[in-house]
Formats: sequence, structure tokens, C-alpha cells
Amino acid sequence: MKKFMDKDFLLETETAKELFHDYAAVVPVLDYHCHIDPQEIYENRQFENIAQVWLGGDHYKWRQMRSNGIDEYYITGGASDWEKFEKYALTLEKAIGNPLYHWSHLELQRFFGIDTPLSTKTAKEIWDKANAMLQQDDMRVRSLIKKANVTLICTTDDPIDDLKWHKLIKEDESFDVQVLPAWRPDKAVNINKPDFMAYVAKLEAAADMKIDSFADLKAALAKRMDYFAANGCSVADHGLDYVMYVPATDEEVEAIFAKKKNGETLSNEEIVKFKTGIMLFLAQENKKHDWVMQLHYGCKRDNNTTMFDKLGPDTGFDCISNEAPGAQLADFLNAVNANGGLPRTIIYSLNPGDDEMIGTIIGCFQNSDAIGKIQQGSAWWFNDNKTGMQKQMTSLANLGLLGNFVGMLTDSRSFLSYPRHEYFRRILCNLVGGWVENGEFPYDMDLLAPIIKGISYNNAIEYFGFDLEKK
Repeated sequence: MKKFMDKDFLLETETAKELFHDYAAVVPVLDYHCHIDPQEIYENRQFENIAQVWLGGDHYKWRQMRSNGIDEYYITGGASDWEKFEKYALTLEKAIGNPLYHWSHLELQRFFGIDTPLSTKTAKEIWDKANAMLQQDDMRVRSLIKKANVTLICTTDDPIDDLKWHKLIKEDESFDVQVLPAWRPDKAVNINKPDFMAYVAKLEAAADMKIDSFADLKAALAKRMDYFAANGCSVADHGLDYVMYVPATDEEVEAIFAKKKNGETLSNEEIVKFKTGIMLFLAQENKKHDWVMQLHYGCKRDNNTTMFDKLGPDTGFDCISNEAPGAQLADFLNAVNANGGLPRTIIYSLNPGDDEMIGTIIGCFQNSDAIGKIQQGSAWWFNDNKTGMQKQMTSLANLGLLGNFVGMLTDSRSFLSYPRHEYFRRILCNLVGGWVENGEFPYDMDLLAPIIKGISYNNAIEYFGFDLEKK
């Protein structure tokens, strides 16, 4: 029997162990998509206890606590941090096979040197040890990032953001990790939302111009994109229900915007036509700025309206959607490609059933603009587990070139989440190592090392064009 989560955790063959320890484990972490707060990086926040850093905004953990029958008072309510931590420990006892079990223990091992499995029996011991360590200066936010060997972080930022904290971090010579903004214009796309026009008013202020038409909206967004580009942005991220393509004339989209501005109700067809029109524009702007365009889709959000009304979005009430027509994704990419060319594009679906569809679509639009110009993104959110990662990488290997894959991202709000890169790399090395030992690829480290180091780190540097040195 193997020891619980030892140095060879998830590594089943000698080749897998060699690939991980000699190549994957030695390269840094490049986190090109996450949701952490740049203000907390600049201010170098110090957490009072492990519950704050673990449970403060982690809807992955909240969902499982609810599944264990824990009252909301101990999840997002007024319970003490210790009570919330204790309830999470109780939940983790039943999380066999869940990635949270592995993530939580990797974080305890890597940041706190705690190898003891967390349970209700050990919760107080771990609570006391972790909290004592968190009071040390070398456990503030910046030190946590440095301990994880992170070289670059891309946050997720609204077009109206002034990017104040990114500017201050860049000016601070005492911190050498790059923290760059990423453009996330979802609120300008979601014309179906009741607060759309209120958001347009905020965009007017940020862009310092009136927005009385769809043409004005595009001009304001273009102005803000120029501002983001001047502040180091090179990545756009779009969170969509699905990638739609129902084209309309400029006149039609103008009429739809005017109808919304006048407070009239839009039909579903009008909503889809508007979203198609604005996404075509944003894709062209991404290409003009030479930004990487990330398309995240396939999520049905805020399903429990009772809890949404109490807690708001991103609190653990989303699910996988199967209403994502692949034909429209292909048609959207084709339309962008025909009208000025596609930017480098990464496509993520929350539905694992889309893996093969995405794998075949991306092959239709590859060219010499970039190596692996159109990418299938890493297994995302509900697929961010051993099975999901293996499936996504196997599908990509079957249908494309796994060796050009840009690899893992945290997609996290936690400063302790960087061991998720280690988790991914162990699964990658075990998958590739198994193929080698099964005679499906030669045991040749001159071939294997660049693949493993590339997927772990180097490919992302080249693909995004970040100012980093390959390892």
C-alpha cells in the first residue's frame, strides 16, 4: 500500500516519477487566469486564520458543506471562523475521491508542512498550528505567492476598473512577480440582465463619453481596451452561456440597443443577436490588440434563486449546461476568421461531453500565426479533477497536439490554490508516463522533457508572449 499523498502521489510508474520530479516539479507556476484580488497583493494581506484564507470565498468548499447537511450559518453565515473550519473538517471526512480532499492536503503540506490528514479529530491541532504560522511575516500574501514559485498572475478585471492596484504593484520594486490585468467585459455583453443599463452608465464614466447607441458602446469599450493595453493587459476572458452565432445587421443591433435603452423587453432572438454582434466586435478588437481570447462557456448559473437572492452570484449554485450548439461555435470562429482573422483563442467548455467537439473545431482554424493558435483549455471548474483532466488531455492528444497545450490555471480566489498546478502536473506525468511504459511513445528524455516542461510552464510563455524566461 502506498503512503497517503507522499512524494510519489498519483505517480504510478517509474517513468511518471522521473517526469514529475526531474521536469514538471522544477519549473515555476504561471497562473494566466484567476480571480484573486490585486489589492490584497499590493497591501500584502495577512490572514488571521486558515478559515479566512480557505473558506472566505471558496464556493467549491461551500457546495460540499451544503451536501453534508451543514447549516448555511456555518458556511457563509455568522458562525465563528473556528466553527466554519470545524464544519469543513467534518465534511472533508466524507470527501473521498473529491479533488477538494487532495487540494486541501496539498495546501496543508506545501504551505504549512502539515502531513496529518484533516478530520474532526485533528481539526484543532491543525487549526492551531496553521494559525500560528499565519501570524509570521513570511506567510503574508506576497510570501505565499513566492513560496509557490509563481512568476506571473493574470487577474480578472472589468472594463470600468481603473487598474490602480496593478499600477501600484508594478511600481513596487520589492515584489518581482508580474500581476497583470485581464479584460472581462461580460457585463457589457449581457444585455438580458436587469442592471445592463446601470452598467452602461458606469462605463460612460470610465470611458468619459456618452453612450447613446451601440456604436457608442463599441467606441467606449475600444477606449477602455486601449487603457487596459497601456497597463499591461494581453489577455481577454469572456464568460458566456454558450458561444452563439446569430448574425444581424448593424441597423438591427442598433435597434435592439435602443429598445433596451428605452426600457422595453427584448425577445430571446434579439438578445442572441446583440450578444453575437458585440462578441464579433470584441473578437476583432482582441485581434487588433494581439490579445489572447479566452472563451469560457457551458455553465447554467444561479439555479437556486432563493439562495441567489440571499448571497448573490458565484456562491455555489451553478451547474453544467448541455445547451451549447457546436455548430454556432464553429460558425462564430469562422465569421471572426473571415473578417480580419482570429486572435489566439482558448476554448473551455464546462461540459466534458464537448471535449471531442472542441478538439475537432480547433483543428479547423490552426495556422502559422502561432504554435497551437487555437487551444482547448484545461479541464475547467467541475472537471478540474483527476478524471476530468485525464479525459481532456487524452481527447486533446487523440485529436490534436498535446505537446502544444498551454496547461493549467488556478481559476481561483484563494492564495493557497497554487498546488492545483502540482496536482495537474502529477496527473499529466502519470498519463504520459503510462503511455511510455506501455510502449506507445519512446523512452527518450530529449523528447519527453520539452513536452512536460512545455505543458507545465514554457508553452504558456510563448503562447501569451509574456516577458518571462523559459526554463
